[in-house]
Amino acid sequence: MIHLKNIDELRLMKESARLVSRTLGMIAKEIKPGITTLHLDKLAHDFIKDHGAEPAFLGYGGFPYSLCISPNDQVVHGFPSKEEIKEGDVLSVDCGAILNGFVGDHAYTFEIGEVDPETKKLLKVAKESLYKGIEQCVRGKRIGDISYAIQNHCEKQGYGVVKELVGHGVGRKMHEDPQVPNYGRQGSGKVIKDGLTIAIEPMINLGTEKVKFHSDGWTVTTLDNKPSAHFEHDVAVINGKPVLLSTFEYVYEALGIVSDEEKAFQLDF
Repeated sequence: MIHLKNIDELRLMKESARLVSRTLGMIAKEIKPGITTLHLDKLAHDFIKDHGAEPAFLGYGGFPYSLCISPNDQVVHGFPSKEEIKEGDVLSVDCGAILNGFVGDHAYTFEIGEVDPETKKLLKVAKESLYKGIEQCVRGKRIGDISYAIQNHCEKQGYGVVKELVGHGVGRKMHEDPQVPNYGRQGSGKVIKDGLTIAIEPMINLGTEKVKFHSDGWTVTTLDNKPSAHFEHDVAVINGKPVLLSTFEYVYEALGIVSDEEKAFQLDF
């Protein structure tokens, strides 16, 4: 069952999503070679708690950390560890927080220093596909329109679109209906309505779309060990149009990036 939200609920969801955005912005200031991902996990845990919220991932299905941190060929759900971040790495950081009874769920893939051009282009295209998907999140369209837009943008440039992992509805629970695949047919799936809240999250591989699930029950890597990119926004449909609940503005501020990519999806409410 899809839980459509009213405007008061959407305001609360925006607060939880923006706390996650601020957490990612804080992390962006700390990421550099020599830092361990376990250190980043503690920083995020403390930041979320200090702002009156709970880490949404910690204990979820038995997950033992507050962040999913997935370097290089890890697609998603990577465990923070004592391994140090290295120059040239890419690092997917997926964060969740529960505030006011609602979940924010939001991810960004960071470049550590100078990244090789092939991987840099992968990240660019994967993030572009996120916004291609968001553009389709319009009242009267269908979930498959979002899925197709992401798949088409990435596959026409030769990248592998992960099929086994999908975006999802989000709200009082981390995973609600509907599922939001990153591949599919135009005009298929559930009809998009006002009050829909979903996490759109392309997971795009430099090489094969195929992935390997590891014995820890969480970690997922590319089958060919080539890099993967993962970007995620929380999106609501308000007055028929897509509105971002989350934002990358805190990450961009920390990294000195100037971008107007979110402008079309902003609304004060």
